[in-house]
Amino acid sequence: MNDRSEPAAAVPRHVAIVMDGNGRWAKSRYMPRFFGHKQGVDALVRTVLACADRGVEYLTVFAFSSENWKRPTEEVSGLMGLVLVAVSKYLAKLAGDGVRVRIVGDRAQVSDKLREAWQHAEDSTRQNTRINLSVAFNYGGRWDIVQACRQAMAAGVRAEELDETKLNSYMALSYAPDPDLFIRTGGEVRISNFLLWQAAYSELVFTDCLWPEFGDEELDAALAQYARRERRFGAVSSRSALASAGS
Repeated sequence: MNDRSEPAAAVPRHVAIVMDGNGRWAKSRYMPRFFGHKQGVDALVRTVLACADRGVEYLTVFAFSSENWKRPTEEVSGLMGLVLVAVSKYLAKLAGDGVRVRIVGDRAQVSDKLREAWQHAEDSTRQNTRINLSVAFNYGGRWDIVQACRQAMAAGVRAEELDETKLNSYMALSYAPDPDLFIRTGGEVRISNFLLWQAAYSELVFTDCLWPEFGDEELDAALAQYARRERRFGAVSSRSALASAGS
């Protein structure tokens, strides 16, 4: 963790996105929610490649939260089927474009078929280095912290040995730097149990744009907001410090 104030880099290394608004996008067009989720997959593929083009190294997206099981059975079933279709339809393209795919979340509740599809996606893109795409599916920030604690205990880590660095090594995104920029589409202003540990010092950007309509313009606007910000990491602003020194 950086303990000093510094301006944001022009391009964040790691972008996290809550992809919200699929259902409302479909409803506004008098279509079933499933069609919104389908358009949302297309928006995801566009965004992955757009982030790669702009030099983003890591992209993490919230695809299905651990609370989403409470949605209607038909919608949940459709989402599971859509994942299989998306892997079949887009995996070769993403792999060919240098995208490495990882799935983060609790895999215990999903079907064997879905787990096999995820494993195939991870194995077939393992050597790619252009951009790292992490898809959070059946994921929750609280779940992530609890599972990290359990892993640490199972590994025999003693209480006096457990610090932030040690616990972070057991988190679902231990392979990635913390998100620099956290974007939520759809007009809601909350983080909804996504990356609670990792987003401690992320710059937050909320947009009214519904996820299926998210494109280059919205991404560039969020990146521009990020570039204008001064990242403090809990320290006093360097601007404030200079002002105080001159008074």
